[in-house]
Amino acid sequence: MKYYFLGILILVSSCQMIPPKPLIIADKPLVIAHRGASGYLPEHTLESVTLAYALGADFIEQDLVVTKDSKLIVLHGIQLEAVTDVEQVFPSRKREDGHYYVLDFTLSELKTLSVHERQDAKGKQVFPNRYQGNDTFHIATFEEQIELIQQLNRQFNKTTGLYPEIKSPAWHKDQGVDISQLVLAVLRKHKLDDADKAVYLQCFDFAEIQRLRNDLDAKVKLIQLIGENDWLESPSNYDFLKTPEGLKAIAKVTQGIGPWIPQLMDLKTMQPSGFVKQAHIAGLKVHPYTFRNDALPDNLDTQQTLQLLFKDLKVDGLFTDFTDTVVNYLSNTELQ
Repeated sequence: MKYYFLGILILVSSCQMIPPKPLIIADKPLVIAHRGASGYLPEHTLESVTLAYALGADFIEQDLVVTKDSKLIVLHGIQLEAVTDVEQVFPSRKREDGHYYVLDFTLSELKTLSVHERQDAKGKQVFPNRYQGNDTFHIATFEEQIELIQQLNRQFNKTTGLYPEIKSPAWHKDQGVDISQLVLAVLRKHKLDDADKAVYLQCFDFAEIQRLRNDLDAKVKLIQLIGENDWLESPSNYDFLKTPEGLKAIAKVTQGIGPWIPQLMDLKTMQPSGFVKQAHIAGLKVHPYTFRNDALPDNLDTQQTLQLLFKDLKVDGLFTDFTDTVVNYLSNTELQ
C-alpha cells in the first residue's frame, strides 16, 4: 500500500502546475468528491481522499459517525459490515439485529479493520467494476482527513474544502450521543466553524439543521439534504421541504440544499421538475447527489447527463464518485 499511496502523491504533485483556486467563484459550479474518489478506491479512505484531491475536487465529503469512545470517524453509515471485514475480526460483536455498529467499538478497535469496496447483503460488490485489488485500507478519523486536506492545501497553495455530513443524529441521540456537539467541537478546534471558510456542513435531518444554527450557534455554511420519506433517513418530512414553503423555511437557516438527482427531473422524459428554479428563487444553492459514470440513466450518456445538470438545470455544484469526469467536463464546456 505504501507504494500505491506514493503513486497518488506523485499524481498530486502535478497540482503545482495548476493556478491556486479561489475560495469561492460565484458562477463556477463546485465539484464535490462523494466519499473521496470512490469511483476508483474504497470510499472515505485517506487514499481515496488523496486521489480526489489530485483529480481536482473543489470539496471532499466526509460522512461522520461516532465511536464508543466519542471519536468522529469517516464512514457512510452507523453500521460497519458493508465496507469492512468486521464480521471476520469481531464475529461476536453484532447486535441482536445482526448488524455491527460503529458506536459499539473504540477507535483503536476500528483501526484494526480493513476497509473494502461497498458490498450488498449477499457480500457482492455493489459496483463490480470498481477497485478489485486486495490491498489494505483503513478507517480514517475526521481529524485525520482535516489534517491531510489542510496539509495538501498548504503545500500546493490550494483551497480544496471539506464537506462533512452529520449522519443519523436522531439515532445517535437515542443512544445517548450528541453527534452535532462533537462535530462542532472539532470544527471549532480547527477554526473551521466560519462561513468564510471552505466548509459546508450537511445533514438530512431538518430539525438538526435548525438546531445547529439556532441552538448550537453554528457559523459554518449549512446544507439541507433532501431525501424521500420512504427512505426513513430521518424524521424530516421531505414532501414538505420540497415545496416553496419548505424551501423558504430551509433558507432561514442554510445556504443551500442537496437534493437527489431524480428529484430535479423526470429521468424518462428529461423534463425539469422545477425544483432547482424554486430553490434558486428562495436564495438557495443546489448541490445534487450523486453523479456516477457507472450508474447513468438508461437513456443518457455522461455528456448528456452533465449537460442536463449544469447547462439546463443550472445546478451550483455536484456530488460525484468520479471527480475527474466532472472536472474535465466543466473545464471544456462553456456554461453561459
